[in-house]
Amino acid sequence: MEIASLVISHKKASINEIQKAWHGDYKSLIDKVLSFPNIYECAILLTCNRVEVYVVGKKTVETLKEFACKMRVPERIIEIHKNDDCLEHILRVSAGLESMMIGEDQILGQVKDFYNLSKMYGGIGEVLDIVFNKAIQVGKKVRRETKINRGSVSIGSAAVELAEKILGSLRGKKVLIIGAGEMSRLVAKSLAHKGCATLYLANRTMKRGERLAKEVNGIAVRFDKIERYMVESDIVFSATSSQNPIITCDAVKRVMEVKKDKLIIIDIALPRDVEEEVENIENVEVYTIDDLREISYENLKKRIKEAKKAEKIVADELKHLKDMLKELRANNILAIMYSHAESVKRYELEELYNKLKAKYDIDESVISLLEDFANSFIKKFLRKPTVKLKMAARNGMNEVIDAIEFLFGGEEFGIPKAKDEKIEKRQDETAIQANES
Repeated sequence: MEIASLVISHKKASINEIQKAWHGDYKSLIDKVLSFPNIYECAILLTCNRVEVYVVGKKTVETLKEFACKMRVPERIIEIHKNDDCLEHILRVSAGLESMMIGEDQILGQVKDFYNLSKMYGGIGEVLDIVFNKAIQVGKKVRRETKINRGSVSIGSAAVELAEKILGSLRGKKVLIIGAGEMSRLVAKSLAHKGCATLYLANRTMKRGERLAKEVNGIAVRFDKIERYMVESDIVFSATSSQNPIITCDAVKRVMEVKKDKLIIIDIALPRDVEEEVENIENVEVYTIDDLREISYENLKKRIKEAKKAEKIVADELKHLKDMLKELRANNILAIMYSHAESVKRYELEELYNKLKAKYDIDESVISLLEDFANSFIKKFLRKPTVKLKMAARNGMNEVIDAIEFLFGGEEFGIPKAKDEKIEKRQDETAIQANES
């Protein structure tokens, strides 16, 4: 069995490089990967810190490299994991061990959401179904049995920590938050505990902004009044899901013509909410997710003990996952064997019945007797190979599995073709005669 993943994450790539690795909508990405004839299953994980493509098929590593090349992703920022390494990686991702903020909770929900999306768009088959369900289970177990997610572990809360480092204290400050999604909610909740004087919340949908404002005792403001409240605020957080910049260079220039002091903007959106040119405007400081790496390191030091506990859980669950996939492959091979036997049985029973009817004038009542005999014969004949095959799967004897797939005409991963094969008796007899002569 072959499973692999292409990973572009904060470990090797900048926020801009991760952003540029996105091409088109989610469904079109799934369709592009599945368009490779040797790929049977696909799931894609897209977050502010990672783009990950999981595939099941043949020549998976070569295919992922080709896909990355087509997406114009530089080879220096990609990682490719195959088989056991791939399985371990997705378990670590779901557990929060691969996150910039070690132990963050958001990633578990994102794994679950993108698993469901991939399933909706036809990417999930029996292998990835097992893998992602196990990953979600492991993510829950790690958070239940360790303290890895205690304290400030989200990008939102880390962004607030960064703001405190810049300003010294947030007490008495005026803050504008643009967006009302989950990331903005995390920022707003964290700020609400810091004693900020005023929290302004701007969202395209006013009602959603009002709901968040009520939740954190803030003030909902109209989205088209953002520039006015940027002038009033000491710091701006932007975390929308817009595909285009929300804070433009021209808008910030207008703000700075009125604003008397420094403007600090923390952009934690992906794609970015702030145009890159804004960084060049005098008296304006722009921070992005890339600037959270130092806080991530501090975060890791605090959670290193809990991370070790989480890694032990991942190692134990990885063994179980591998056993599950071995069992799946064994069952699929057995399905091939028994499907082949069934197709032979049906043909031979029909031939035998026609001969008996012609010679002894029997009726159809004898068919059930013939079928019972054939079923009993097949069951007893294949019993030993069945036991041996399961034993081979448990012990990782892949050469045995490969041989049976080859002998019985199964495709990669033991997926039966579900087509009945007619036994050409005359050809068989001719072949036997040729071998004997």
